[in-house]
Amino acid sequence: MSHWLTVWRAAQLLGVARGALQQQVRDGTLSLSDGLVSTDELLRLYPAARLEASGLLDRVALIKDEAFGRRVRERLLPSQEVLAQRLFLQSQELADVRRHLQRYHALVVELQQCVRALTASRPMDAALHDLEHALTNGLARALATEPVDLLDVMDDMLKVMSAQVTVRPSGHQFTVEGHDTLLQAGLRAGLKLNYGCGNGTCGMCKVRVIAGEVAQIQPFDYPLSQAERQQGYTLACAHTPASSELTLELLEARGPEDIPEQEIVTHVRAVTALAPDTRLLHLQTPRSHRLRFLAGQSVVLGIATPGNDLQSLRPVASCPCDDRNLHFFIARDANDPLAQRVFDGRLAPGAAVTVRGPLGSFVLANGSRPLVFAACDTAFAPVKSLIEHALALDDAPSLSLFWLATRSDGHFMANQCRAWSEAFDRFEIALSANPNAAHGAEDIARSMRADLFEIECDFYLAGPAAFVQTLRAELRTAGVPAAQLFAQVIEPETLESAA
Repeated sequence: MSHWLTVWRAAQLLGVARGALQQQVRDGTLSLSDGLVSTDELLRLYPAARLEASGLLDRVALIKDEAFGRRVRERLLPSQEVLAQRLFLQSQELADVRRHLQRYHALVVELQQCVRALTASRPMDAALHDLEHALTNGLARALATEPVDLLDVMDDMLKVMSAQVTVRPSGHQFTVEGHDTLLQAGLRAGLKLNYGCGNGTCGMCKVRVIAGEVAQIQPFDYPLSQAERQQGYTLACAHTPASSELTLELLEARGPEDIPEQEIVTHVRAVTALAPDTRLLHLQTPRSHRLRFLAGQSVVLGIATPGNDLQSLRPVASCPCDDRNLHFFIARDANDPLAQRVFDGRLAPGAAVTVRGPLGSFVLANGSRPLVFAACDTAFAPVKSLIEHALALDDAPSLSLFWLATRSDGHFMANQCRAWSEAFDRFEIALSANPNAAHGAEDIARSMRADLFEIECDFYLAGPAAFVQTLRAELRTAGVPAAQLFAQVIEPETLESAA
């Protein structure tokens, strides 16, 4: 008997990218009914689907392995209280199904007995004989033992280990695992959720529960009114799903215009060498004040210095899901005051840095086309943020990265790129080097023309003006529509301004 699943859940069960299933829907090879796909359809397309393919058995093995201890179990499973609630609700659902099945079974048996009594008194009535025969055979088929549908078993197991959340009115979906709150899981899935402090004080992450149940796992001070509680409102930063499926009503940001400008005093957490001439500047916000931004955006870093305040516009290299930890790539540059402080040790751990932003519109556009990213040197920062966001959304059929290095250590995170390529079948990388940014852009254009111009893609370009302008001109000449080109010019001489 076929079982109906959402595309999100089906991707989890099969261990494939959600974007791959959505592409099959667009191609017509996978059919949907009311937004759901049947397990029969999935097994037709993936006849070799096994439990091991989804990684579910590996997760269960990790839970049983005590060597991993409490931290692994917390990552994979919710708290005991939440787990108990999910099991209770699932047991309730199972009990309801069993009760209905018992009633239907009794009804069929009673009908069968009535038909037999009628046939005994009317032996020549062939229709009654046929009906009695059909009832007997039908009851035998219903009571017969059939092979277990592994996808059904996996689905029931996932409902206990994790919860699926559907957002209205957008229709976005995400999964909550471990001890994550609704807010944490939603941000990790790439959703543009509305929030402020993240610790239950401001109330900006207020959502309405339409279906399902939630459990409080974090304390909060924001006073919800009695009317709000009756209408199902709660705080996403303090609650997690108590039921295996949850539907929430909330508003999501449409784009940069919906993200308010913020000013936060952060502190340097660490300065790490990524390469001889490249450093990772790690800033951390206070627990009570996190930076809300979109992947690809920039901020102004402010440092108090004797006589004036240094201000530097920098793209954020980290994912918006980790809103307390902000990463920036700093290249050695004698003309860059911020770089001088980073490399000579004057910007040490504990130093205060004011962050103002977010700024810019170099963000992912809505759509389901393949994504192509091109970056030059440290302009890899916003591209890295965009890639992590795209991987979290899991919507794009494929992702490709072209990274040009004009310096000897320009590919300072090549291992990270290779890790993405190995972990995701639909992710490809091409690393190139050329001391001239414009000539390097021409080389990338030739590589793209060979690999990607047969595909309608969205292109995201970041780097110095010579790199961006050259590559954009090459793509336009090749016929790429302007609406599918997104660019961010990043040059050291345009980043600095003293106040």
